[in-house]
Amino acid sequence: MNSIKNLEWRYATKKFDATKSLSNSQINTLKEAFNLTATSYGLQPVKMIVIQNKEIQKQLVSHSWNQQQIADASHVLVLCIPKKYTTKDVDNYFSLIKTIRSTPDEVLNPFKKMLTSSIENKTHEELKIWNTNQAYIALGNLMTVAANEQIDTCPMEGFIPEKYDEILNLNKHNLTSVLVMPVGFRAEDCFMKDLKKVRKKTAEVVIEIN
Repeated sequence: MNSIKNLEWRYATKKFDATKSLSNSQINTLKEAFNLTATSYGLQPVKMIVIQNKEIQKQLVSHSWNQQQIADASHVLVLCIPKKYTTKDVDNYFSLIKTIRSTPDEVLNPFKKMLTSSIENKTHEELKIWNTNQAYIALGNLMTVAANEQIDTCPMEGFIPEKYDEILNLNKHNLTSVLVMPVGFRAEDCFMKDLKKVRKKTAEVVIEIN
């Protein structure tokens, strides 16, 4: 039940306490949780930018629909996907499998061939959608882990990716931003802090087939 209580405690924080910061241990937990997130085929096409720089955070506010959480949060996490995703990324993944598991080529090659063909047959837009979906999986995982660690979050789609990419110089990393999540600790006067969570009854959203 602790997980449920922590999810009840969680909300999209509208005002962070700008005087409080996450500890190194807390931010490292979020980094590791991100790295352990499940992704399609285990390819991990998503990268996370961790910002702890007040000047940059303030600069990003105007490109985030003026949401002050960006400036006041302890850190800002930016989830990114490759601007160009190729079969080289698949090659790198299978090299990592061999390094970690020592799996022989005769076992890996059929799977590698299938994935390579899948990537080659997808359009740029299809690959973008596919990889963006992986970013949403990572975001959900981060929100849950943060709640269990009593870290406040505010997941955001409301920002201008092109401006973020420019300010963070993401082009040189072959990346483009797709999701943003400031993290930190809620301010005592955050107007949503003590509001009851609005959710349908579980029976209305869960369909059981026996």
